[in-house]
Amino acid sequence: MNREQISRIAHTDHPIKSPLDDTSVERLLEAGLPRGDERVLDLGCGSGEWLIRAMAARPDLLAEGVDVSEDALRQASRAAADRGVADRLLLHHRDAASFASADRFDLVISVGATHAFGGLLPTLAAARRHLAPGGRVLIGDGFWDRTPSPEAVEMLGEGTDLASTVDRVAADGWTPVHGHVSTRHELDAYEWSCWGSLASWALGHPADPDSAEALATANSRRTEWLQVYRDSWGFVSLVLARTPGKA
Repeated sequence: MNREQISRIAHTDHPIKSPLDDTSVERLLEAGLPRGDERVLDLGCGSGEWLIRAMAARPDLLAEGVDVSEDALRQASRAAADRGVADRLLLHHRDAASFASADRFDLVISVGATHAFGGLLPTLAAARRHLAPGGRVLIGDGFWDRTPSPEAVEMLGEGTDLASTVDRVAADGWTPVHGHVSTRHELDAYEWSCWGSLASWALGHPADPDSAEALATANSRRTEWLQVYRDSWGFVSLVLARTPGKA
């Protein structure tokens, strides 16, 4: 199975591809969209869940999404049509890091996609290029909640603790106006959902040639989570505004 197939199945019951529950998602959108008639851009939009939820609750909102996955964009297009918001959504099949637009946006979203830009600060630099004056950025990224094991660092990469993460963002010229640290319930619910959905699909399709690989992947990923990074990894989502006087 390719990575896109695995991701699509794993997120069947958790379409927000980050450890956030529905209430947390809506509160973050409320903080990022105080008027309700903004133009929104999602860099690395995947299946468009953030944009579709934002538009469904705000009939004057206009949105654009960028992603390298044709399959994910097809999902986004279908979901937008199902929710009746397709006429307000424009999708771009291209690399989010190099995406260029003549338009500027009131909210730029990039949650769980910093790997596509090379890290947190490069993601913010990309978002800054698209931001309208007075606009906000909604970004989500992992951090180390406790000192990680060497195995966890090897698996998830170098990182910092929560305070250092926020300090780096502030030093880069951003002021947090809202934030959310995913709870233990959100973190666990996300992992159980992803690998449970993948395992359930494999067990329900025993004749499928990808079934054995899907089940092995689900078991392996669940074990990695429980044994390697569950006790040390966290996730923070921030709504940011540009700090006055900062370039």
